[in-house]
Amino acid sequence: MNDLTFAARPGHVTALLGAAGSGKTTALRLMLSLEEGRGVTYFRGRLLHRIAHPAREVGALLGDVPGHPSRTALGQLRMLCAAAGVPASRADELLDVVGMSELAHHRLGSLSLGMDRRLGIASALLADPHTLLLDEPAAGLSPRDTAWLYGLLRAHAAHGGTVLCTTADAKEAAQGADRVVTLDEGRLVADQAAADFARTRLRPRVVVRTPQAARLGVLVSKEARVARRSVEVVPEGGNRLLVYGSTCAEIGDTAFRHGVLLHQLADETGDMGTRPAPVPHPSAAAPQPSAPAPSVSAPGAHPSSPKHASAPTAPHAPTPGSPHAPTPTPSPAPPGAALSRPAPPLPLRGPLRPLRYELIRTFGIRRTLLAVVAALCVSAVLAVFLTHTGAAPLPAALAGWPGILPLPPAALGAGLLGALAFGDEFRYPALATSRGTSPRRLGLLLAKLTVSAGLALSLAAGAAVVDFVLLRVLYGGELVAVPAGLLARGASWAALCVGCAWAGLLGAGVFRVTAAGLAAVLAVPVAVVPAVQHLLAGPAARSMVGVPDRLRELMLLRLPGGADQWLLAALRLIAQPMGVALALSVPVLLCAYLLTGLRRKARW
Repeated sequence: MNDLTFAARPGHVTALLGAAGSGKTTALRLMLSLEEGRGVTYFRGRLLHRIAHPAREVGALLGDVPGHPSRTALGQLRMLCAAAGVPASRADELLDVVGMSELAHHRLGSLSLGMDRRLGIASALLADPHTLLLDEPAAGLSPRDTAWLYGLLRAHAAHGGTVLCTTADAKEAAQGADRVVTLDEGRLVADQAAADFARTRLRPRVVVRTPQAARLGVLVSKEARVARRSVEVVPEGGNRLLVYGSTCAEIGDTAFRHGVLLHQLADETGDMGTRPAPVPHPSAAAPQPSAPAPSVSAPGAHPSSPKHASAPTAPHAPTPGSPHAPTPTPSPAPPGAALSRPAPPLPLRGPLRPLRYELIRTFGIRRTLLAVVAALCVSAVLAVFLTHTGAAPLPAALAGWPGILPLPPAALGAGLLGALAFGDEFRYPALATSRGTSPRRLGLLLAKLTVSAGLALSLAAGAAVVDFVLLRVLYGGELVAVPAGLLARGASWAALCVGCAWAGLLGAGVFRVTAAGLAAVLAVPVAVVPAVQHLLAGPAARSMVGVPDRLRELMLLRLPGGADQWLLAALRLIAQPMGVALALSVPVLLCAYLLTGLRRKARW
């Protein structure tokens, strides 16, 4: 971006026009603080990072709908409802508005381009935002879908909203928008009303309809070559010609001389057609009062330089308090005209209802159930094998844990589910792309820790129960009895599964990929446990015997008689090599996760 300054007014659809590489998408990303640069963007007089709930002020669609291809359209919108803090019923309303009620339970991966784009518009409208920022919303759509899309955008603008969309098609911009802002290599070329743009910037042409279209096209081209005139004839359809560089009189004379029958002969400036009819607005609220026009200002911006863009969505009226006053054609802003220092970016925000969001995200696809079932089946098979061959004692057989495996199947399954909890945030961003990648809010982290712990406990209990029942049925109660110290063993088993789930979750959150979460889970038994065993088995100058007694002496309050036994059991559990490894690994990963989030904010 370079000296880019313009305003998108409420109640209007503004098109940001330019060829590929002209800076349209970069401008939108700079407005949303998704790229570094200098400049400022106002949204109804406020900077985006100062808006408490940005999704309720700005709805954006940059590219396709971000979501797991196995998730249903309704499930995706309900998950985004939890992220935006709106009722789940809003998802059903928006599906009806965009004409996808019958496709509510279709998977995202099976949707056509037109339906995918409709779902994207629905996700941008979920929180009923004032401003819509859309990047090439009509790219690849049929004329019918394009007309529907601009009709919906016009309805949003008619209710007082602001719409800014990018396009590379000049005819589409002239037909669908109220104002056209033209960019070229990051610079503002023109800022015009759509009618003025069509009159001054679209190529004039002559439209001809004739049953002898091919013959007339050849005749017109031949006469133009003889007269050394630059004339372009473009066949369109079976009997229609578009002729550039000529006039109705010249073409009419040619047709008369050669006896060609004409059904239509008219001058035309661009393919304006008819404006799309507005469709019902997605909000049932009354029309909003007009608000100050959004404005953008980007002094000397460049995509690779510090934050350089400001865009339409903030008050930029000629005088304060007069939002309806005409806005002069923007001119390049002098250095420092927008802000004396770069504006802080939009912080990554988490869902407003994190627990509901995480539950919908986790159980919205079949993969969670498949992972649980697979872990239970593998655990049961290994339990039968170990008991049949006598290769492991009963507790290890009940866990399905042969010595050759670093972890039992249930713990590996819990680690996989934990890794997917954050891995999917980066692979298929659950929040709209305009909100950044994975949110770093404490509420979302706590929700993910809670849900992953619940899944891990369920998986641990399920594996133990399934294996025990299966072995009792196959080998009888005499051979497979309830092991001694059931409470302590059960606590150890549950802690192992929960620790693996949390290690996978935090590992994926730190390194932003699911595989890293799985690597963090496997690193505990493969690398951390041997290190702990070596440390504990090595020579020591002093002994740690009597630690439980000394801990009791440090406590201010006397514990009840039974509590001492619980304390000793917990210490024995932690004192195991695997317990020590998890007790070290999980806090380290948690600190790394928090530090990476803080470092990201500091860098901005």
